[in-house]
Amino acid sequence: MTSGAEDIAQRAAESLGQRLRRVRRQARLSQTDLARTANVNQGYISEIERDRRNPSRRTLRALAIALDVPEAVLVGGSREHDAPQRLDSRLLPLFGSVPAGPPAESQEQLEMFPVLRHLWAPDYYCLRLSYDSMEPTLKPGDIVLVHYRPDVAPEHVQGRICACLVDETPTLKRVSVEDRTGGRLIVLRGDNPAVPPLLIDGSRDFSIQGIVVKLVSRDL
Repeated sequence: MTSGAEDIAQRAAESLGQRLRRVRRQARLSQTDLARTANVNQGYISEIERDRRNPSRRTLRALAIALDVPEAVLVGGSREHDAPQRLDSRLLPLFGSVPAGPPAESQEQLEMFPVLRHLWAPDYYCLRLSYDSMEPTLKPGDIVLVHYRPDVAPEHVQGRICACLVDETPTLKRVSVEDRTGGRLIVLRGDNPAVPPLLIDGSRDFSIQGIVVKLVSRDL
């Protein structure tokens, strides 16, 4: 067993990658968990922990926020080392249905929902799901982060989960474009095999209102 002084000396000698691995394990997070929370590529985290890559200041900040520690804990050599830090978050509007228009102007907002600072952007909002079409990927009650992208071209979001309006009815589906006999079709698919795909031709009123970026809350 090491003494307190020896433990401090060992931590002081750690590289940034070694500190990141130690703090991540203390938080009982896998690299995949940390990557999802910090919105950082898992392979990149692996390279940092092996001291093969040096993170940018922005990435370092995102990792520290996700681990709920000061950046100094990862960098080392500071009086803040291993000191607790209040989680830094920002508020985004939370909706119970896909808003038909700019989130900031919608009258359907339920409340505000906190997200980690690095996930906040003025054209983002949160959506509490009531749809079961995306199970098991997304479940009713989940809260997802949505990038408001009105009328983005469907071919630019192939395979992405999008918040859509079909004949003014909101839905959450994976969007793809397919060329079939008779012309071009937009196909909306859920991950739930019990939900049949929805085929959109030129006779339907269809628009993409946003792109689902991240799952930010799930009740257990």
